[in-house]
Amino acid sequence: MPLVHSSYRAPHLFKNGYFSTVYSGLFRQVNGVNQERERLTLPDGDFIDLDWMRAPSPSNTLVVLLHGLEGDSKRPYMLGAAKIFNQNGIDTVGVNFRGCSGEYNKKYRSYHSGETEDLHQILLHIVANHSYNNIVLRGISLGGNVLLKYLGEDRDRPKEIKMGIAVSAPCDLYGSMLELHQWYNRPYEIYFKHYLIKRLKHKSILFPDRIQKADIKGISRLRDFDDVYTAPAHGFESGLHYYKASSSLGYLENIRVPVLLLNAQNDSFLSASCTPMSFAEQSKNFYIEHPRHGGHVGFHLNGPFYYDEKCSLTFVQEHL
Repeated sequence: MPLVHSSYRAPHLFKNGYFSTVYSGLFRQVNGVNQERERLTLPDGDFIDLDWMRAPSPSNTLVVLLHGLEGDSKRPYMLGAAKIFNQNGIDTVGVNFRGCSGEYNKKYRSYHSGETEDLHQILLHIVANHSYNNIVLRGISLGGNVLLKYLGEDRDRPKEIKMGIAVSAPCDLYGSMLELHQWYNRPYEIYFKHYLIKRLKHKSILFPDRIQKADIKGISRLRDFDDVYTAPAHGFESGLHYYKASSSLGYLENIRVPVLLLNAQNDSFLSASCTPMSFAEQSKNFYIEHPRHGGHVGFHLNGPFYYDEKCSLTFVQEHL
């Protein structure tokens, strides 16, 4: 306790983790969500774009939505969550991490799986400029690891933060990296590497003293990107140091608000260590739901909303 018995039953082809992952990432569509963009200037002079999606009537609860690797606020998994919360009287704001809003960021650094200071600045901005009594953090994949680490860090956080929800979260980044380099995940590795290198080529033009074409050509696997760029750009000694220091797994025991972690058993991105079942059994407020199916962010249901969106709404309603 608290391990959550899952009622999720994937329909037909969506029992296959690969199919549910690919379909949900490339073919799902969510319409009817209006966004209002706000640009937040960060203390170092860089910027982050926030996309507000509000309920029809004024709300005292806000869900802050965090996307995954190379995602943004317009991805279906962000819009689907916004839509179900908005329809139930809850405001949402989609965070675009540095460089992910359609415009490259200004600094050599960008975002990564353990970057929590930007999230903290976003939350301070929201608390200072809006009157929400309740703030919920909801993160997908990389964004899930970010929020879990943030909630477990030794820092002052706004008292308005009441809970967190992490979906398909790689709580053990090293374990997840090993999984992503298995042969059956090769298409995903190639996909992510393509977009990350595209971003890095742009930075090599702006910062030729920091990264050169020869460095980029040396990136043959996804983990090489973390050695060549992520680690040195963000103050880590190596890719391995980055994985160890940025994993939320070591921060979970310090979380003091209710948290739900929803990871599928057939998520090929995640190692077993990403879903700490034994820890949840001993915890009072860390809930884990671990259904057989769902792939990576692929909890498809017949109808407008996915299972992870429905159970997120239920979790919020039960714990506010």
